[in-house]
Amino acid sequence: MAEAADFQGTSASPARRWLRRAGALLAGAPLLAGVLQLPAAGPAQAASSGTVSVSLDSLSPSAPTDGDTLTVSGTVTNNGKQAVTDAHVGLRVGPELTTRSEIDSVARHSDEPQGSSGTDVDDKYEEKFDKLAPGVAEHFTLSVPVDQLDLGDDGVYEFGVTLSGQTSAQAWDQVLGIQRTFLPWQSSEADTKTKTSFLWPLISTVHMTAKTGAGDLQTPEFLDDDLAKDLAPGGRLAQMVDLGKDLDVTWVIDPDLLASVDAMAAGNYRLQGADGTSTPGPREHQAVAKQWLAALQKAVAGKEVVALPFADPDLASLAHNGTSVTGSLSHLKDATDVAAITVKTVLHVTPSTDFAWPVNGAVDPSIMKVATSAGADRVIARSDSLQETGGLPYTPSAARPVGGGTTAVVADARLSTAFEGDLTKAGSATLAVQRFLAQSLALNAQTDKQRSIVVAPQRMPTASQAQAMAAALKALQGGTWSQFQDLSAAAKDKPDPGATTRIPSTSAYPSSLRRQELPRAVFEQIARTQDKLDNFRVILSDQSRVVTPFGRAINREMSTSWRGRGGEADSYRGGVEAWLDELTEQVKLIDKSETKLSGRSATIPVTVQNNLVQPVGHLVLRLTSSMPTRLKLDGKAYAEQRVEVSGGHSQSVKFTTSANANGRVTVIAQLYTEDGREYGDPVSFDVKVTEVTPTVMLVIGGGVLLLVLAGFRMYTQRKRAAARQADEDGPGTAGEDMGDPGNPEAPGDRLPEESDSTSGADDPEQPSDPAPDTAPESADPSGTGERVDR
Repeated sequence: MAEAADFQGTSASPARRWLRRAGALLAGAPLLAGVLQLPAAGPAQAASSGTVSVSLDSLSPSAPTDGDTLTVSGTVTNNGKQAVTDAHVGLRVGPELTTRSEIDSVARHSDEPQGSSGTDVDDKYEEKFDKLAPGVAEHFTLSVPVDQLDLGDDGVYEFGVTLSGQTSAQAWDQVLGIQRTFLPWQSSEADTKTKTSFLWPLISTVHMTAKTGAGDLQTPEFLDDDLAKDLAPGGRLAQMVDLGKDLDVTWVIDPDLLASVDAMAAGNYRLQGADGTSTPGPREHQAVAKQWLAALQKAVAGKEVVALPFADPDLASLAHNGTSVTGSLSHLKDATDVAAITVKTVLHVTPSTDFAWPVNGAVDPSIMKVATSAGADRVIARSDSLQETGGLPYTPSAARPVGGGTTAVVADARLSTAFEGDLTKAGSATLAVQRFLAQSLALNAQTDKQRSIVVAPQRMPTASQAQAMAAALKALQGGTWSQFQDLSAAAKDKPDPGATTRIPSTSAYPSSLRRQELPRAVFEQIARTQDKLDNFRVILSDQSRVVTPFGRAINREMSTSWRGRGGEADSYRGGVEAWLDELTEQVKLIDKSETKLSGRSATIPVTVQNNLVQPVGHLVLRLTSSMPTRLKLDGKAYAEQRVEVSGGHSQSVKFTTSANANGRVTVIAQLYTEDGREYGDPVSFDVKVTEVTPTVMLVIGGGVLLLVLAGFRMYTQRKRAAARQADEDGPGTAGEDMGDPGNPEAPGDRLPEESDSTSGADDPEQPSDPAPDTAPESADPSGTGERVDR
């Protein structure tokens, strides 16, 4: 469907236009007659299509005015198998193109010799070649005064560079190659000028990881050193700043880029290695980063700066796949809040943060809702998404009130996409510049009503695309039909009452863009990482050391720059979560070996280790007995104690236990945060209870006492018997008849079954026997890594 805005609002006099066209027809009559006399010429010309390629490498000035001399240069290359003789490069001015659709049509067939129209410029402005050999490229330069082009009224004219000649197969002069472009012609200042806002995006891919060093500087770690290449002279970002400083543009900046360059400028960043290690970034890149930041600060001084949410989150992916995942929208709010602070800190300017920019300006109701959820009330859309349906005969102004206090700022699709594609070749860049200027002038000529037009190019232009953009903007600034306007001013301009304000349905969202979106699984992983971070931060004494780098890394996981790079995005998210897990595991319980309790009560030590550089607290250690009837902790089934551990240290926590019966009991140690959430993995160990009761001790003690008393009684009886015997025998026979006490064979020496009275004292302990009592604390060594304070 032709765009309604292609209809001309004001045009040249019909009579004058008829005369001009009639003259062109009369001038072509002899040529037509010649063609009729040569019936083979038509097929021959078709057969020679594309024989010679023509590249238009430069056209200066891009938008000439009265008194200018137009200079055209380029190359012609013979792609055929036959030499071209009597070759000559000439210029041809075609008809005026009165609508924007006509410009599109010419651009689609810019190098087709068939149907070439217009009139040749005087042959004295030709460049001739005696012979153009196959595969040979020849350079040409042509200069012609503009007044020799016979341009009529102000407007856009088709302009072609042709290569004519003949071959051995077609021995007559014919057009063998052509390159069409456009010549914007506004000889004097336009009565009404279009107010044009051109966005100059300063956006890059993700470079920083979540990892930082353990020191006070928290040395950041980068994925690679590609950012330094872009910042170096000649690099993409270096050219964006160098070109943009002299242009009337609105700077649109991703704060993550500024944060990354600022970290590099500090000179202490590290580069991630493939084996998991990291190496210091080159010191010379510190100077490169500093120079780039200094140049950017000068370039944006006095200019409007729009800050996107940190890391340029993918609004469409969030709207279509993330809103059903709890917490996803909070990340957008966080990214928006930190954006202004980052830009102001690094660039020393206060940016505008009330603009949202979905990918390619494609919108639907869900995208609009998400885009404005973080505080932005202006959404940059594009006219190929928010298409006109009101039948206006011109392109309306950008601002559209779409309800709820939200303004859709609709960028012009033709102007915004003019610099896409491969523009590394000079010919491609020149055609892009001329087409942009032609569309801009045609737009201005649609009506006498002044309008505000916004141009939102691709997010990350290549260096060649940026050069083409700059060339077009310089020509536009020096032209006679456009004037610059800030984006904020365009958003505030009075909207056209006839312009559409209806947001397209979700089903109208381009499938090509939807295929590149971040899937729901991405937002689920982000939610899981955030949950782990929330649990970890509670125990930290200095939360900013962890919350800040991981918070920004989570923002980067939602970046628009991951589109088309699914594998790299997965790797990045996995790295962030893995690093968080590794940090979390630095605070843990030390594994404990089996503990023996050989007493009715004792203390059990459990060790908490902190390998972080900062102290941790707000932790509770809970010890739980699996059999509280056999082993109790502080008289209960479990016991808890608060834990605080200095950085790089371990702390032993002791729990009082009481045993009621013998046997083995499993005890589980688990750390909890103060809000009752489990922290880390539990540690389980066995406690072997060998309790000794008082009754058993009394029995053993009584037995020993009886043995002692029996021995003493036997001794006294023997002494008395010996004394009586001595009195009866008299002194002389005492020694003979009294047995030697040390002689075991002497009568009366042995006590019958003396050893039997203590039988069982050394017998093995029976399973049912109580264990001996012990001191309150076990003397067994503690488990591996423990420090037990007695």
